[in-house]
Amino acid sequence: MKNAFLPIAASPHHLVTQSDVIIILVHGKDNGVTGPSFAALNDYTANALKEACQHVGFFGETKKRTVTLPSLPGAPGCAVILHDCSPKPAAGDGDADGGEEDGADADNGDSAETTAAVAHSASAHSDHARQRIRLKGERVGGQMRALLEAHTNWKRITVVDDGEVSVPLLQGFVEGFWLYDWTDTRFRTKMVIAQPKRKLTVAASDSVLEALSPRVADAEHAVNAVAFCKSMVSAPGNVLYPETMAKEAKALSKIGVTVEVLTETAIEKAGMRALLGVAKGATNKPRVVVMQWQGGAETQDTLALVGKGVTFDSGGLSLKPPKSMEDMKWDMAGAGAVIATMKLVALRRAKANVVGIVGLVENMPDGNAQRPGDIVSSLSGQTIEVLNTDAEGRLVLADLLTYVQTRYSPSTVIDLATLTGAIIVALGHEHGGLFANSDGLARQLTQAGAGSGDKLWRLPLHPRYNELLKSDLADMKNIGGAGAGSITAAQFLQRFVQGSTKWAHLDIAGMAWQSSTPAGVRKGASGFGVRLLDHYITNEWVQ
Repeated sequence: MKNAFLPIAASPHHLVTQSDVIIILVHGKDNGVTGPSFAALNDYTANALKEACQHVGFFGETKKRTVTLPSLPGAPGCAVILHDCSPKPAAGDGDADGGEEDGADADNGDSAETTAAVAHSASAHSDHARQRIRLKGERVGGQMRALLEAHTNWKRITVVDDGEVSVPLLQGFVEGFWLYDWTDTRFRTKMVIAQPKRKLTVAASDSVLEALSPRVADAEHAVNAVAFCKSMVSAPGNVLYPETMAKEAKALSKIGVTVEVLTETAIEKAGMRALLGVAKGATNKPRVVVMQWQGGAETQDTLALVGKGVTFDSGGLSLKPPKSMEDMKWDMAGAGAVIATMKLVALRRAKANVVGIVGLVENMPDGNAQRPGDIVSSLSGQTIEVLNTDAEGRLVLADLLTYVQTRYSPSTVIDLATLTGAIIVALGHEHGGLFANSDGLARQLTQAGAGSGDKLWRLPLHPRYNELLKSDLADMKNIGGAGAGSITAAQFLQRFVQGSTKWAHLDIAGMAWQSSTPAGVRKGASGFGVRLLDHYITNEWVQ
């Protein structure tokens, strides 16, 4: 997707002749009155634009939020799309076309975006407002890109923010437009509508364009990283397995990331026997990948990111039912998010010290597979009774947590994993689960989630839950009882956090894959976690 900028002073004739479609973002349309760009284009078309809007119901009681006008007198070769960015009317107010998904714009009291940490200062209020505007722009950008899907002849798109000329809104629009532009057609040979290469032009004042340009460059890096994550998560298990996923990570060395790939022999030598136990039944052998970005000073603290990378999870001998197994190609989404975040950190040349580590395994059943009841010794020296081989991700993370802390002594560790189905029971597909041993870290991640759109909700940790992990034969068992499944999984991982290390666990099982999505968001891999970590690193770690 190409991007261009254009001063809003450009004449309507220039806009019409240089665009296949002009998208005008309208802020309020009472009595048919809109902003200066609408007025200028209406004058250019001898009032045809306003008359067409009245005819299709954009103005008046029906309050349609989006209208598409294929052509106008005086502009026969240029379509016009108008979208009303005003707050969505309350239920029953006659929003004829259903409007956009404006849930994040309503202060309903139960949103992570309304956390007290955000409300404590005027600057936080201001940041929060900008974040909400950007997220609104992102939703609208995705919706507008979706409208273009059937119009392959519309290649030159111009967007105009008509009235409240806003840098965050336009930045979000560009991000949402680009994010929707990515789709996975690698494995299709039929029924594919080829999408053309499009050019998106932003028309605004010189001052807005000056502020917007560097933000769009940053947004392009973020979108590329999210698309990279989506491409990994979308790939089936016969295409993406430990060796090939390790190669994806190894390619980051080309942009300055130091990458080390540990083979099965090296993993065994390191003592990661809990991780190796998961991989015992698989033909495709495990890999551990360590990625290091040293962008800060040597005296600066290190952040460690840890990702679960089960490239296919059959459940092992504790075999999953078929319907629960068919989607398990995306059980590596935590590792995908970590690899993609390391790519983004390098693309931004971030002045921070970040280490990413991912454990890449397949969990398969065969005669050599780990058995329910086996006891393994982890890298930390703690022993684990494996009562359910489908609770495998925590075994992988346990050794990774020990390894990265022992080798790099990070002050903060964040792990991401599609760890439990129980988190979907608790939170559905609206929030990722957040567990942390530090209130400050939890607040920072919650705020980063609100700003990025990758929302988190904190759940408790408490010593009483440890009772559920007691084993008669080993230091712990790998599952708890029937309840609190996500919490006991987090309590299990906490046992591998050393000393005063700040630690957070993100259970993203409900967020990695989108089967049903709001308008303007594609189904499939979400790339959840990449922009969340990017916001967190930018806010808290970049010097």
